[in-house]
Amino acid sequence: MKGKQSDSDLVLMFQSGDKNALNQLVKRWHKTFCEKAYWVVKDPDVAKDIAQDTWTLIIGKINHLNKPSSFKSWALRIVYTKSLDWINANKKLNNNLENYKCKDVDSSEVQNSNDLIKLKLLEAIKLLPENQQTVIRLFYSQEYSLKEISKILNISVGTAKSRLFHAREKLKQILKNINYEN
Repeated sequence: MKGKQSDSDLVLMFQSGDKNALNQLVKRWHKTFCEKAYWVVKDPDVAKDIAQDTWTLIIGKINHLNKPSSFKSWALRIVYTKSLDWINANKKLNNNLENYKCKDVDSSEVQNSNDLIKLKLLEAIKLLPENQQTVIRLFYSQEYSLKEISKILNISVGTAKSRLFHAREKLKQILKNINYEN
């Protein structure tokens, strides 16, 4: 009985012509791709389409992956890039939907002060530039390290650190202004 093969082994097997290796990669990663895409686009059908498009791209380019051990970060970077591309292509529609969602939430419905704080923080995060929102969510919600974020977004660790710093600073200002308005 074979033990569980690493992603690196499966990539090498596929590059050598073993089509079953791709099936194993799909079984292992498809759900994660859908979840990560959903986390960015907030639409389950779009997330599934993005995951499928990611596999199409992976199949076309996996033979050129020189470092099979980097499959995870390479593939997740494709998912995030495709997700961000979809957001940018549908920015106007997303903004209208987000405005509707924000207007739909009534502060009197918020049950306690922790819920109110969370609501204000989420609203503040939506005011950040897209690249800062992504770093904040990856760092705090998904608990990725700066090094992992840099690989996923294909940016340097210094850029990831800078975006996180600037996002925190902007959030402080936004939250201060929100407190003065209320």
